[in-house]
Amino acid sequence: MFKINNKFLNSSHYILDLKLCTVRLNDNSKFPWIILIPKRKNINDISDLNSKDQLLLMKEIVYSSKSMKKLFKTSNLNVEKIGNIVSQLHLHIIARKKNDCSWPLSVWVVKRKSYSAKALKLVISKIRIAFK
Repeated sequence: MFKINNKFLNSSHYILDLKLCTVRLNDNSKFPWIILIPKRKNINDISDLNSKDQLLLMKEIVYSSKSMKKLFKTSNLNVEKIGNIVSQLHLHIIARKKNDCSWPLSVWVVKRKSYSAKALKLVISKIRIAFK
């Protein structure tokens, strides 16, 4: 059975499920930042997915990227598969702007700021609507 790594459960919030991936909001209000996690057991790399799921993952990355670009009105996205801390396959999709707090550096160089309850509810709602 598919299980989400506890680090994701402690640092992100459920938004919705796509066909392959669950979509979570990273708890960092400094950046519009979602994480796609394929709902497959014991998968650490894209190459661990079967070919059908690899294609579906790419479609979901593109769909999510377009949704994030439109919603957050940006032309700059960071789409990253890193996995150094959590090996479970996941992809970060981060909407960046030239005036964000770490531009042009990585989002990892600034201390995160959790969402307030009100802001969290609002951004999750907006993303859900954008993904429909």
